[in-house]
Amino acid sequence: MNKSIAITGMGIISAIGNNVEENFDSLLQGKKGISKISKLNTIHEDCIMVGEIGYTNEEIESMLGLPKNHNYSRTSLLGSLAAKQAVANAGITDMSKYKTGLISASTVGGMDKTEQYFYDYLDNDEHRKYIDGHHLGDGTNKIAQQIGLNESLVTTISTACSSAANAIIIGSRLIKAGKLDRVIVGGTDCLSKFTINGFKTLMILSDTYNTPFDENRKGLNLGEAAAYIVLESEKIIKAENRNVLAYVKGFGNTNDAYHQTASSENGDGATAAMEKTLEIAGIKPDQVDYINAHGTATPNNDLSEGRAIIRVFGENVPPFSSTKAFTGHTLAAAGGVEAVYSILALQNNVIFPNLNFKTQMKEFNITPETTLVKKELHTVLSNSLGFGGNCTSVLFSKEP
Repeated sequence: MNKSIAITGMGIISAIGNNVEENFDSLLQGKKGISKISKLNTIHEDCIMVGEIGYTNEEIESMLGLPKNHNYSRTSLLGSLAAKQAVANAGITDMSKYKTGLISASTVGGMDKTEQYFYDYLDNDEHRKYIDGHHLGDGTNKIAQQIGLNESLVTTISTACSSAANAIIIGSRLIKAGKLDRVIVGGTDCLSKFTINGFKTLMILSDTYNTPFDENRKGLNLGEAAAYIVLESEKIIKAENRNVLAYVKGFGNTNDAYHQTASSENGDGATAAMEKTLEIAGIKPDQVDYINAHGTATPNNDLSEGRAIIRVFGENVPPFSSTKAFTGHTLAAAGGVEAVYSILALQNNVIFPNLNFKTQMKEFNITPETTLVKKELHTVLSNSLGFGGNCTSVLFSKEP
């Protein structure tokens, strides 16, 4: 890449913490955020486990200072909180000083409120306001308002589970092309009946803790989260003497066009995404120090991604692990959550454990890291693989 893309701020709320510091502490302590569902009324509450955030909507509303007649969905609330954390972490006090944009990812949008009030929309004027908050773009606009971003590029990405990673790519490209100087990128999704029922129908939800890359994996745990990072150009870094957390060094997005929900069994899309990322970054496979894998603990994903990793790295597969055993699969937010975790890994020279792993998969002989490992890291590759075969990789590094 001709122009370096610096990361100067990050914010996150997930099942293992309400900010960056709490998330990092949970990762170090091996603290899972997975439990029986308790905050959402669903007929599946006794047969699945999820990653729920502790805050109630009312608590977040109070933190944001919202009026009582607002129409924020939980997705919008979580996204606003995490994005404001990222902006504060970057030390931004004047949003209009540089050309700034927001690219926010989501799949759920305002679905939680649509579900809650579906049957009385026509008869209850008070609840009808949530119709306007249903679509994904409404949440992005609300986040933009919360961070004080006006009259600039504000847009939404929805490519299933690769959404937030693709937001990072588009933000990086806009800075590289000179269109913007700063972009806040990431994603947000709350738990909803819609996603629970959908994944239940696909028969890929686990009734216990998810076990990425394990031979006896039973499926994923859904989770809710929001995570954003601030991307800034060389111009801002020099002018403001910014503290740089890491750099976006390379990225790749491909589509294996294999199936509506399953990935190619040979990992064609993931392989191409990782290869493109390394090509753009200008590095060789043996220069990758750690892979934060997509690792959903579904039979299809872990087989496909594992084979893709072997195709790219051969006999020299770097240490890898999935952090979804901590948070659950947070859908559109996953690429943002794992971007934050990848940056934390770089900053602290640590590889986070792949929790719950017990039995080697029979299809190959690579195994994830199962304990916390201290290691000098210079690059971290993060994979986000979405439904429809939309496969994305992003390479984070300490050096521009």
